[in-house]
Order: sequence, then C-alpha cells, then structure tokens
Amino acid sequence: MKRLLLLGDEAIAQAALDAGMSGMYAYPGTPSTEIMEYVQSSAEAGQRNVHRKWSSNEKTAMEAALGMSYAGKRAMVAMKHVGLNVAADAFINSAMTGVNGGLIVVSADDPSMHSSQNEQDSRFYAKFAMVPCFEPSNQQEAYEMVFDAFEASEKYRLPVLIRITTRLAHSRASVSLKEALPERERSIPSDPLQFVLLPAIARKKYKALLTSYESLKYDLRISKYNTFKDGIKRDLGIIACGIAYNYLMENIGDSQVDFPVLKIAAYPFPKDLIKDITERCNEILILEEGAPLVEEALRGILDNGIKIFGRLDETVPRDGELNPAIVAKAIGLPVSFGSEVPALVKMRPPSFCKGCGHADMFDSLIEAIKEYGPGRVFSDIGCYTLGALPPYSAINSCVDMGASVTMAIGAADAGLFPAVAVIGDSTFTHSGLTGLLDAVVKNSSVTIIISDNSTTGMTGGQESQATGRIEQICKGIGVSAEHLKVIVPLRKNHEENIRIMKEEFEYRGVSVIIASRECIQTASAKRKSAASGN
Repeated sequence: MKRLLLLGDEAIAQAALDAGMSGMYAYPGTPSTEIMEYVQSSAEAGQRNVHRKWSSNEKTAMEAALGMSYAGKRAMVAMKHVGLNVAADAFINSAMTGVNGGLIVVSADDPSMHSSQNEQDSRFYAKFAMVPCFEPSNQQEAYEMVFDAFEASEKYRLPVLIRITTRLAHSRASVSLKEALPERERSIPSDPLQFVLLPAIARKKYKALLTSYESLKYDLRISKYNTFKDGIKRDLGIIACGIAYNYLMENIGDSQVDFPVLKIAAYPFPKDLIKDITERCNEILILEEGAPLVEEALRGILDNGIKIFGRLDETVPRDGELNPAIVAKAIGLPVSFGSEVPALVKMRPPSFCKGCGHADMFDSLIEAIKEYGPGRVFSDIGCYTLGALPPYSAINSCVDMGASVTMAIGAADAGLFPAVAVIGDSTFTHSGLTGLLDAVVKNSSVTIIISDNSTTGMTGGQESQATGRIEQICKGIGVSAEHLKVIVPLRKNHEENIRIMKEEFEYRGVSVIIASRECIQTASAKRKSAASGN
C-alpha cells in the first residue's frame, strides 16, 4: 500500500484525485490554498486533464463546480470559512437543486484568526443547508472521508461539506492511499427541471430535502465515523468532535484516565447516538473546535438534569483554537507547558516587503490626501491592508472582500469628500467589480485606487484574474477615459503620482487610479527561474 507524508489539505486533494475527481475549483484563501495548489502540481491531474484553474471568487468557483456536477462528473470546490459566505447563495441552493455527479465543498475554518477577519464555524452552514458534513480528526481520516463524501453525494444527490481547521490543514502525517478510481462518465440529469428553482419546483424539493436529511443520520458512510468507547469511570463522559478528538487522545491515549468517550466526526447524527454516554455518566464535557454547535444541540436534547460542560460555561475557552493543554485542564489532568523558549529574535509587526509597490503607493497617497484631514481612506483585504499599521496608518477600514469600494460610495453619499477606496487587483476582480458598477451608475464622488501587483500576493503569489485586464475592465464598466489613470508606484515617480492623485480627489465623480507594479516577490521568483533555465 502506497504511503505519502501529506498536509491535511494535500490529503484531501490526493483523495479527490484518487476518487476520480474531474474538476477542482477554488479561490486562494489560507488555510485552504494548498488543496488547489496540490492538484495544480499533480502530474496525474495533468495527464488526466483535470480542470484546476483558479476562479475569480468563491461564488464563481462553487457555481462552476455545480456545473461540472450537472454534467455527471465529480467535482470539488475549496475555500476558507469567510469564502463560504461569498459562496453561500450557490451553496445553500445547491442543496435544493441537488447534484448529478458527486460534489464536495471543503471549508477550511481558521479559529484564533491566524489570517482571517473572524472566527466562524462552517458546520452551521451544513446544518442550515441540510447537507452531510464530515469533520476529520486527522489526515488519514480526511483522505478516507473524501471517498465516502463522493459516494454519499451521489447516493443522496446532495453536495457534501468537509470542514477542516487550520491545524489539520497545515500539519503533516503519513497517509495510506487507496486504489484509484476512474473518472465518471459524462451524463445529463434525467430530470430536465432538476436545476430549475422556480418556486413551485423549489417547494417540492424542500420537502424532499427534509426527508433526505433525516435519512442521512443512519447512513453507514456517515455514521461509521462517529464511535463510542466505554470506560470504567462514570463521573465524566467526553464528547469530542473532529480534531478535538486528537487533542483528547494526546492526553488519555495511554489510559491514564478511563473516561467514556464519544467521537463525533460526521453530521447529522441521531439523538440515540448520545445515549450510550449520557446514560452512563453524571456529567458531560464537550470538546469541539469552533462554536458550541454540538453543545447547544445537546442542551436542547437532554432534559434530565445532567450537567454539561464546554464552551458555553467557559470550561473550554469560548474563542480561539483548542490544544492538548486546554483539553487536559478541562478534564482535570495536570497541565505542562514545558520550559519557556528564550526570545532569540525580537518580535516585530508584519510589514511590506522591501521594494513593495504598495508601500510606494501609500507614500504618495498619504502626501496627497493629508490636506483633507484623516478618516477618508477605505481599504480591503490583501497585502496592502498593512497600510493600517505604522509608519503608514493610512487606511480606515478593512471589512470584507470588495467593501472598500462600496463603503467609499456610502461615505460619499453621506457627504464625505474625498472618499477614497484602496483595493488590490485580485480583490477587485473577486468582489470590487460590482461596486465599481454601482459607482458609475450613481456617478458617485469616489476615487478608487487599484493597487495592481499582478498576483494574489497575500496567499503566496497565485495567478490573478485581473492581470493585464484592469484598464479594459474599467473602461467596459463605464469609467471615463479622462479619469482613468495608470501610475507606476516608484520613488522616482513620487511627485508625479501625488499630482495625479490630488487631481482625481478633486473630481466630483468616479475616478480610478491603477497603481501598477509587479509584486517584488513574484518578480524575483521569475528572475531566479529564468536564470536557472526553468
């Protein structure tokens, strides 16, 4: 049996290829990015001509994957948790339409917000949409779940959510591979109205979805991942979900404490599942990474005076990641943090790379806007968000992808002048296009600076859908050529760039400034590649 040392992300990607996937769709977002990158670098995927190009955003990725499923092929779409918000419309409705070929949606949650704006638990989306959800506890289980997820998807004609978190996505383990399956043959849905959600059709589909969701609880492909192990003690029983089960086993794997343990790694589950543990124990501790989804459900199910501990009563911290030490403390074991590591390197805040075009753009922007006073620059999500930190302290918002443009429009509607938006090239094609269209239609008094570094820089330099197209896109949307300016953010152009920005700030209408200069990191990588002959 072949074994590979894989990240959790990579185990999922390899499993999808081995399970006969024909298309991979995604938008870069940590901690999910490596799923697509693994498929893109796979020789096997290349030989089979598996689709593996980045999409403009998570919604387009979800919809394209649904289209491949419509044609009878197996498809996977991957995103980080906030990306599922972007894809939510298509995701929720895909449960109503159902699927043809197997469809898996991978959402990589980021508890503790290592690279995200919020903590969010994607299991709620699966419950809301009423679709199966798998939550692997380790890399091997993640690999195996992909096969069962595709099978369950095709059996119940539903998309399936696989929910992982940062530590599983970015840690490595040895994974045993299965025998690869062939790709599915192309086939059109037998029901020509399956994907037509007119209200009369949707009402019938919703009733069928309710019935399917109840059936899922007893399907072996799902239920086999939820296991109960009895223990001698009866004072405390533990329910551990997903990767939290691994943290628990790090503490009690050597049988120091013989608690009854219920592992939950797949949803939905029947009420009967918890009886084995709740009828044995006086108290229940619930360990789950993210929100107290199971804990809240059990507090509703149990009405017999049994004590329940978890995130809601802060036996486990309400925010942040779990870890073995937190779990040990929760179950009453001594906590050892080890010896303190001496600080060999002074901590420093993140900063722009030396020679970054974003830095030169901000230098000009700060100078150009200072006469108007503070609080006029709305920004977005990308490397340029570092403009919020000293020494720049140049931006006043960072909410979600594309919000810089639309917040500037709203502020202009309120009379703020000038109202300036700063957005990156990849974020612009992700979610900024529609905001710009609103601005053009309303003739809003906004200046939009598109800081174009020709890549999706914050997630590692993936291809940007905007490269070489921004000026034409803006013209096509209706931006006046007179107020569509292209500048090169370099120190030698500093004074000229300030002049152009000041002129556009004074314009009572829509103006766009494209600050175009390739990312210093991707440019360096290209030079090294050329020098090595690759």
